[in-house]
Amino acid sequence: RTMEKYEREAKEAGRESWYLSWALDTNQEERNKGKTVECGRAFFETARRRYTILDAPGHKNYVPSMVTGAAQADVAVLVISARKGEFETGFERGGQTREHTVLIKTAGVRTLVVAINKMDDPTVGWDKARYDQIVTKLTPFFKQNGYKADSDVIFLPISGYTGAGVKDRVGSACSWYTGPSLLETLDGLQAVERKINGPLRIPISEKFCDMGTIVSGKIESGNIRLNQKVMIMPEKRICEISNIYGANENEEQSAISGDNVRIKLRNIKEDMVQTGSVIVDRKHPCHNTREFDALLVIREAKLITSKYKSVMHVHTATEEVILAKLLHKVNKQNKRSRMPPPFVKKGERCIVRIQTTKPVCVETYSDFPQLGRFTLRDEGKTIAIGQILKL
Repeated sequence: RTMEKYEREAKEAGRESWYLSWALDTNQEERNKGKTVECGRAFFETARRRYTILDAPGHKNYVPSMVTGAAQADVAVLVISARKGEFETGFERGGQTREHTVLIKTAGVRTLVVAINKMDDPTVGWDKARYDQIVTKLTPFFKQNGYKADSDVIFLPISGYTGAGVKDRVGSACSWYTGPSLLETLDGLQAVERKINGPLRIPISEKFCDMGTIVSGKIESGNIRLNQKVMIMPEKRICEISNIYGANENEEQSAISGDNVRIKLRNIKEDMVQTGSVIVDRKHPCHNTREFDALLVIREAKLITSKYKSVMHVHTATEEVILAKLLHKVNKQNKRSRMPPPFVKKGERCIVRIQTTKPVCVETYSDFPQLGRFTLRDEGKTIAIGQILKL
């Protein structure tokens, strides 16, 4: 009934083919523009597993929201348009397909399911040659960004509009593809290892006030239960968990690592909590710092020197930073230069000292990968990706 209502409303607005996206694009701005602006969240179940969908924006203006979604994901479904002209626009230099791949890898998502969509389009017509052309162009790029083509990347053809290849197999529409559907592929993936008994870490991705303070986020490590006392870092405020909301807003008694939850907190006001803060156990707080050393890989900037300013995205936090010092250049054999380099350029690796304008909750990459990797962005571009080495 809901989808029938969306279809009727979309038809009235002259946007008949957009109605499927309205399931997750819920605000009027997104529906008017036909673009996802914020990271939407929904749940569904198959016979084998329960899933949380994080619908991340694809447009370059909303990359910060996309980074927040990628930071919470276990698996990425990269939807590629097969329509002639659209794939080329996304994949050419500066296209969003390239930037999203880099950001997904930086966020630590190891498995990439590439759904080649709009295969039913009149310019494509389920043409195997077009599908093979896209796979051939994308595969070297994924390898270049650290994905193993034979184990980390899965390609499959789909039509989101007709549903072919999404839940059920494509069938007679596409005689040359006999592989699994998208849901069958997801069900067949190996489960991600969880740190259920590790120290509690929940980066806050969203906060709002609704008869109390409510925060959202993915439990990266540890577990929570009702009435548990927790601490919010870097503010170091003690509060208590009064409600836990899981899939479809059902109230739960507890939640474990890997769950994407909403939590109602007691004894704290909404304006005392910030997006990017981290919920921790009082006995095992996370590091709270304004300075750290990191390994950077320069991706876009032509030339970077010390005192370079940019915006850092680490887990769900966004913070302005300055490269206080360039400490060492690192060669392909992982050997460090003795003298600090005067500058670094695209494609080079270096160890730098980064200072933040405000305290930020991070960990070293070796101790806690989810809180130890980050991206640096400037002027709408991903300048560098990095790993925290020393706090």
